[in-house]
Parts: sequence; C-alpha cells; structure tokens
Amino acid sequence: MNLNRLARAAAGMLLILAGVGGGSVVPAVADSPPAYFVDETKLPFDQLPGHASQRYWGVHNGAGYRIEVPATWNGELVMWAHGYRGVGLELTVSNPRLREYFLSNGFAWAASSYSRNGYDVSVGVQDTHALTQLFNGIVGRPRRVYLAGESMGGHITAAAIEQYREEYDGAMPVCGVLGDHELFDFFLDYNLVAAALAGVPMTFPPDPVQWTNVTVPQITANLATTWPTVLNVDGEHLKAMTELRSGGIRPLFDVGWNVWASFLFTLGTGDGTLPRSPGVVVDNTDAVYQFDTDPALTPAEQALNAEVVRVAQDPSGRVEHGLANVPVVNGTPSVPVLSMHTLGDLFVPFSMEQVYAGRVAANGLSDLVVQRAIRDVGHCGFTATELERGFADLVNWVEHGIRPAGDDVLDPAVVAQPGFGCTFTMVRRPYAPTC
Repeated sequence: MNLNRLARAAAGMLLILAGVGGGSVVPAVADSPPAYFVDETKLPFDQLPGHASQRYWGVHNGAGYRIEVPATWNGELVMWAHGYRGVGLELTVSNPRLREYFLSNGFAWAASSYSRNGYDVSVGVQDTHALTQLFNGIVGRPRRVYLAGESMGGHITAAAIEQYREEYDGAMPVCGVLGDHELFDFFLDYNLVAAALAGVPMTFPPDPVQWTNVTVPQITANLATTWPTVLNVDGEHLKAMTELRSGGIRPLFDVGWNVWASFLFTLGTGDGTLPRSPGVVVDNTDAVYQFDTDPALTPAEQALNAEVVRVAQDPSGRVEHGLANVPVVNGTPSVPVLSMHTLGDLFVPFSMEQVYAGRVAANGLSDLVVQRAIRDVGHCGFTATELERGFADLVNWVEHGIRPAGDDVLDPAVVAQPGFGCTFTMVRRPYAPTC
C-alpha cells in the first residue's frame, strides 16, 4: 500500500470535497473543456505468456479502452471499472487485477479509461456501458456479462446495475464506495470533530494552506504526545468516534488507525463540492457524535456536539435518483452481487458495506447480496486468491443458482468478534492476529 500515491490522489479529490487497433502517435482529444486526452501510444498491450488472445484497443466516445478475448473464449465477458485517478487531463486504461485468472478460465474482459477524470461516477457508468455495446460490435454479443470494479469503480459497479438493469448478469464491487455521499460525510466528520476536540478554531471551508501548515499541526499537538500512537483523552475520543463511524468496533481498527489517522487530515481541505455538482454535497447537521455505543450522551459527548462546526448540504447538492455526478446507490440490485472490503481501510471505510447492506435490506433484496470482510488495513488490500475465490463464487451463483456464504456486516456483536473476517481471508497478514 503506497500512502504517498493515495495522498496525491486524495489531494485531487479534495479540490472537490473509435478506432480499433494500433492507434496513432497523436493524442486523441476526448473532451473539451477541459482538454482530456488519451495518448493512444499507451493503449496497446502485450499478450500474457501462455495465454493466446485477441486484443483490441482504441478510443470510443472520448474514452480509451482495451478488450481481450482468449483463444478459448467461453462466451462470457467481464467489464472492469477502475478507481479514482485524480484530476489530471490524461485518461489512462489499466488491465484488471484478475486478467490472468479471466484468461485462464475463458473469460473475455474490457476496460475503459472513462472520458473524464475526477470523482465522476456517472461518466464511469455511462462509458462502461458504452464499451459493453462496442464489444458486441467488435467481438459479438456475449452469453453473460459480469461487472466488477474497485474503489470508485465499486461505486460505478453498484450504480450501473441499478441504472442498466438488463445489461449485466452479476456484479463484484470491491473496496467500493457503496455508501456514495456517506464517504464524503465521513471525511467531514473526522476533520471537524478533530478540530473541535483539540479546541482549535476553524471555519468551513478551511483555507487549504492554513489547514495543512497550521491547523493540523495544532490539532495533533493538542490530541497526542506522539501522534497518532500516544493519545491524550481527547485524542482517544477522536479515535473512538472514528471507529464507530467507520464500521464499528471490529478487528484491525487499531492497526488501521495508526496507518490512516494522519492521512485523513489530507482530506480536510475541500469545500464540500464535487465536479459538476450544483452545490455542497456534504452534511453533518443531523450527526450525533459519540465515543461509545451507549445511546445516552455523556457530558463530553454533549460538549462535542455543541461545539463542532455544522455544515449543511445545498438543497440541490445531492440527487437521489438517476445518474448524478455522485449517483446515490439505492440498494436495488438487479442481479447477484458479491462485495468484499478490508476491515482496517479508513480511506473507503468498512461502513460503506454497512450502508449498502442496510439499504438493500430495506428494499427486501438481501438475498441478492453477499458481503465478505477481509482482515487487511490497506485500501483494496486483497490478495489475488481472495479476489479469485470471490469471482468464482459469484460465477457459480449466477450460473448454477448456488448463493455463496458471506459475513453478517450489520450485527455489531458479530462484527466485534475477534475472529470476524477470518472466513474469507486466505492469507494471514503479519499485523493481523491469527484466526
């Protein structure tokens, strides 16, 4: 896990809070303004040793793409949705992590760069759908189509199966932003509560330079002797609040805290808007911050809730239905879904799975969703074998009707068990207790 890479990506995110074949040497303009472009010289990709395949690449509707069809194609297609790539102008395509597995098992795959960067889920949904249609014209219509994606691509996956209900046969969002706007509210919560507990005055939105160079050092100095490992009472309160709002008491949170606590401050410089959104999308007006699971507020909790800065979303900031810039995932899947999430991730926390599970349950569709916890602290920190097992189980479910096992992510007592996440963690991490 490269936190420097994530920090650079987050810095971009927080400014928010067709041809087939070889390609030319001249970048193809994908959209203007801004002048997004695809460098077509980067689209060609080599065959994997021992895996004969037909490969296609090009630009379609302003997005770069890659398609690969194994020589022994089973007639099925996997659409791969990549994660957040910052706000740069170059649009890039990456091969899926399970490329070798797909080819070994006869699956074709296709991946789009999308025609915009930024946290623009609606464009990812539309461009992935457009590439699915292009595949039909280039290769032929597949018998089944699976959709899989990680991080923002998980959000794209969950939204796409609700928008294009007849297009896909199964979905696997991993480390996904399945709680849509709730992720950005979590970033807001962390930074506003930290400032309030530290007694450091702040306004929203903060001045980015002041926040980074002055405010954050003041916060950490007031909350810890050694940040983030040796905390005072107020620092422990921030840690407890973060645990409860990121998925509840669970294994590996303490390790995850040490990894992510400083990084989360880099997510505090935004103004609460997103690209092409009509206004502020974050909101903590109804948030009740606590340090324990007792619903009765202690004096310290009452003081925090009275002190913390409150931010209200603009009435037009969030669109509840359809393909807004950040589409709401309503929890109405049309096909079997198998999702996976690491327990210690605080960039896209485990609570995203719980938000999704709650919405799905409210719609009476829990039989269509299986969720799995993995004992890791990285963002998308899955091993290849864990991903392969998940995809194989999804395919077996879709093709043979055998619903696979999963974890209960909504019962706090289950999630808090020391062995939670052991069932589907196939490789023990050195920092994780033995199951």
